[in-house]
Amino acid sequence: DHLIATELSKTSVRAARENLTDNAIDNVDIIRLSAEEVTQAMNGEREFRRLAELPKPLQDYDLRTIFVDPPRAGLDEQTLQMASGFPAIIYISCNPQTLAENLATLCQTHRIENFALFDQFPYTDHMECGVLLLRQ
Repeated sequence: DHLIATELSKTSVRAARENLTDNAIDNVDIIRLSAEEVTQAMNGEREFRRLAELPKPLQDYDLRTIFVDPPRAGLDEQTLQMASGFPAIIYISCNPQTLAENLATLCQTHRIENFALFDQFPYTDHMECGVLLLRQ
């Protein structure tokens, strides 16, 4: 019933907040954090003043699904381990090679429930992959 989104780019965070306001969406909060900072916050390793913008403390949310859309390099090791702790993972990838590498780790704790290809860039070699993984 509530979504917490994170993004590193100040411009993207500002645009997302404007979009949420313009569309009267009130169950989404977006916080400017890097993947490394999200992992630190989720693991309780570090507190971030930016998280005070949330209506309640991060640990009070019932977070069951993580949606990741990493850069071409894929998920870093710490983010990969943090994501493994969620019952459900939605993974969007623009690089099949790093997706395969990350799935080798994620499939130790999760199974692939659905997999889809999206041709968002017609007439090019680029394909987006979407994967839904559920804890085994």
